[in-house]
Amino acid sequence: MKRALIAALGLLACSTAMADALEDVKARGTLRCATLTDSVPLGYQDPATREIVGLDVDVCKALAQHLGVKPELQGISVSARIPTLVSGRADVVAAALGYTKERAQQINFSAAYYQVPIKILVKDPAIKTFDDLKGKRISAIKSSTPELYSRQQLPDSTIVAFEDAPSAFMALQQGKTQGMAMTEPAAIRFHARSQNMHFLGQALHFEPNCLGIKKGEEALTQAVDKALQDMESSGELQTLWDKWYGPDTEFQLAREKKLTPLSDFQ
Repeated sequence: MKRALIAALGLLACSTAMADALEDVKARGTLRCATLTDSVPLGYQDPATREIVGLDVDVCKALAQHLGVKPELQGISVSARIPTLVSGRADVVAAALGYTKERAQQINFSAAYYQVPIKILVKDPAIKTFDDLKGKRISAIKSSTPELYSRQQLPDSTIVAFEDAPSAFMALQQGKTQGMAMTEPAAIRFHARSQNMHFLGQALHFEPNCLGIKKGEEALTQAVDKALQDMESSGELQTLWDKWYGPDTEFQLAREKKLTPLSDFQ
C-alpha cells in the first residue's frame, strides 16, 4: 500500500511538472512561436528585408504581447508542425494548422481564428465536378488537411503528396497530376500565375484554422484563447486579416467567419 501511494504521488508530481508551459513562457519572457516560411501571406520571407512576415507571424507577435512576453519566432515545414509541438521545441504553432479530430489526439487546439474552403484547382476545362476527377491524379502538400480531405472525399482519385506547394503546383502545370487540392487563399496565388486553370465550384471542406499547443498544456491553451478573444473583441484580428487578405490585397477575401470556439467542431 505504501509503495503504491508513493508511486501515485510520484506520477502526480511528474504530471504537474510536465504541464507548466505557461509558467515557462512567463519565466523565460518569450513565446516560442513556429510559423511557415514559404506560404504567402501566412508566413514567408519578405524579399526586401529577408524577414519572415505574414498573417500568422503577426498573430504570433500580437499573442506574445497579450501574454506580456516577447515573440521568439522559428520557421517550420507543414510536416513538422505537430512533431515540433510534441517534442516541445515550440510553445505555439501558427502555421495554417487546420483542426481535425485525429490531430486533436496529439495536440491541443485554440479557438479557430479564421476558416477557409479547401478547393481543387484544375487545368483541363473538361473537368467541372468531383465526378470528373475519378481515375485522375491530385497533388497536395504532404501531411496537410487538403491531402487528408482529398483522400477521404475523392476515393477514386490517386492523391500524390509533395513536400511543398510549389512542387504540387508544378506537377499540375506539367500534367503529372490533373488537379491540386489546397486552401483557396493559397491556391489563388498559383491560379494568378496560370489563367488557363480554374477552381471547381464545390469545396472539399471548410477548414477551421487554429493555433496548436502541446497536448495537456491546458493553462497555456486557455491563456491563448483568452488573448484571441480579446483580439477579436478589439478588432485586432479583423485588422490583421484585412492587412493580409483584405480588399487592398491580391486575395480580396472577406473574413466570413469570426473567432469560433473549438467546441463547434468537436
